[in-house]
Order: sequence, then C-alpha cells, then structure tokens
Amino acid sequence: MSCCALVAASDFNADDFERRRAAGTFDYVIAVDGGLASLRQVGCAPDLVLGDFDSLGFVPEGENVVVHPTHKDASDLQLALEECAARGFDSVVVYGALGGRLDHTIGCLQTCACFAERGHDVQLVGIQQAVCILVGPGFFDIPRAEQGTVSVFSATDESIGVTEQGLEYPLKNACLTNRTTLGLSNELTGVPASVAVESGTLYIVYPA
Repeated sequence: MSCCALVAASDFNADDFERRRAAGTFDYVIAVDGGLASLRQVGCAPDLVLGDFDSLGFVPEGENVVVHPTHKDASDLQLALEECAARGFDSVVVYGALGGRLDHTIGCLQTCACFAERGHDVQLVGIQQAVCILVGPGFFDIPRAEQGTVSVFSATDESIGVTEQGLEYPLKNACLTNRTTLGLSNELTGVPASVAVESGTLYIVYPA
C-alpha cells in the first residue's frame, strides 16, 4: 500500500512524523502551505509544495511548488488530497490539521471523511490525539497503550453495527448517529482494542 504524508500549517507532531519517516512509511511528502515551515524544522525536503501560501507568508520558489489563488472554493488541504488521489496513493497521513482554529479543524475532518469515502485510508495526527476515519464495512486496531481515552463519533447521519472491543466500556452492534455522545470517552486498558462498523463513517479519536 502506497502512503503519502500531508503536512499542513497547524500543530505538527514532529516525533510521530520522524518515526514513520525513519521506518520508510511515506512514499511521498506534500507540504500544504505553512506546513513547509514545519518540515524545514525537521530537515525534510517535501516532494511537492502547494497552497495559496497565506499561512506561510511568502511564496516559495522551486519546480515542485504549485501556487493556488487565495480566492477559491476548495481549501489547500482538499487540493492536496486531490493530488494524492491523482497520484494513486492508497493511504494518507495528515499532520498539522488538528488544533488551531476550530473551523479549520472541522473543515479538515469533513474533507478527510469525503476522501476516505472514496476508498482511501486516512489518519490525522495531532500533538496528543489522532483520528482514524473508518468507513464501513471496516475494522480499525487501535494502537496498544496502557491508558488513554478513545472516542468514536458518526460522521454520517448514522453508523450501523458499531462494535468496540478491548475498551473499558464494550459496545456491540450499536447504531451511532451524529446527534449522540454514546461513543464519547471510552478508555484503553492495556489490552488489544479495536473498533468495527458495518455501514456509515466514523471518526475514531485515540491517543497519538
């Protein structure tokens, strides 16, 4: 499975990025606007740089730079995800999209959910939390930890057949809607944990 890393302008989990980069996880790295500054801090030269560069504050130079207008109907992250799709990547790990402005965070989650529903594996990684977008039918193994909070929300009107195993409060074959907090604040217990869904799309929030 081919994997692309997108680095946007919000809080950057450099430790997670460097760990995965050292392991050879990423086949391609895209700097999204101000994410270029974050990548430069860890000495990573991205394969592609794109955006309107309002966050970065200047337009970088280079043959791998794609400049978009500031007046447009799609966010820089959406344009970066379209680049991933056009280049045939199966999996995307998004950095710098959680934290910061709430409206930007919501927009990033919605954009990534749309991308996941087109058949791509999508994870967003923040400083303390990460988000897996799981489209049914699907299954996600939560990275093992002795403790930590896991929350599950429906991105669609309803998600059917939601099962949570290995957490303090098990859930079996439940229906979650986007108007409930049933999936809020479950707890890891040090044993393997997972979330599954038969239909619908979930946001799974877990420790980064």
